[in-house]
Amino acid sequence: MILGKKVALITGAARGIGAAIAERFIQEGAQVVISDVDADAGTETAERLGDSSRFYQMNIAEEEEVNTTVERIIADLKKIDVLVNNAGITNDKLLLRMTSEDWERVIKINLTGTFLVTKAVMKHMIKQRYGRIINMASIIGLIGNFGQANYAASKAGVIAFTKSCAKELASRNITVNAIAPGFIETSMTQALSEDIKQNYKKLIPLGRFGQPEDVALLALYLASDQSSYVTGQVICIDGGMVM
Repeated sequence: MILGKKVALITGAARGIGAAIAERFIQEGAQVVISDVDADAGTETAERLGDSSRFYQMNIAEEEEVNTTVERIIADLKKIDVLVNNAGITNDKLLLRMTSEDWERVIKINLTGTFLVTKAVMKHMIKQRYGRIINMASIIGLIGNFGQANYAASKAGVIAFTKSCAKELASRNITVNAIAPGFIETSMTQALSEDIKQNYKKLIPLGRFGQPEDVALLALYLASDQSSYVTGQVICIDGGMVM
């Protein structure tokens, strides 16, 4: 139970990678706060995971809502030891056809949302002189991708944000790291055609797609005291796609 007595806040945890991280954290003894903009899915996931989970609806792109929700969590659970900034969206279009609204929406949720939640939580971590912050980036933030200029820019921003936060918070015993998943099988990737999936698979040396549980195990390590000397890092979990 390497997360025993720890309280973890996971954004975008109603489904997919976020839900897998929540489940793994609970198995290792954490009290998990599941946060998501989707109230129905978030409530259902929290109920499925049992008494060690609670659901708080939160739109991470709205600063006042973020601050209010974080204060409610602190009032209810007294602390936040681990923050996983997992919530994010895609809105893929060729750059020539991408509107400013298409650009701003992805940046606002993926990058600004990560900033807002981190800022709201970190002051409590500073007071307790302990914290683990894990930001969900993407290999697309490292290599770019056709039709994903907005998503790539947002995730590259998350990577740079992670490194800056790691330097600012290291003296307070708070580590900040980023996970950069490759092709992970979720509802988002299931919408792709079989041809596109097979083309992606050819680029993966291990010859298979990742599972949400693969990412959850890495998040568990970064959330635990086993990673106390790891900060400011971007760890790809992609079957060798980016080397």
